[in-house]
Amino acid sequence: MTDGMQDRTKGTMDELKGRGKSAWGDLTGDQQMQAEGKGDQLKGKAERGIGNLKDKAEEVKDNIGDAMNRNANEDQR
Repeated sequence: MTDGMQDRTKGTMDELKGRGKSAWGDLTGDQQMQAEGKGDQLKGKAERGIGNLKDKAEEVKDNIGDAMNRNANEDQR
């Protein structure tokens, strides 16, 4: 599993946990629980965003490496 995928998975889990806390806070009138839930949801969204960035960075790195290899092969001809 890539680092990006791990971050996205953790982010999704935190978002779900946050939704549960927020819903429980709504149901019981517990404002602290509602706030914690919203915080967990935001944390999860941030983690998913970081995971997406990590995957994009890895993709760019791979593309640069491929281009460098192509250029090196062309120079050898």
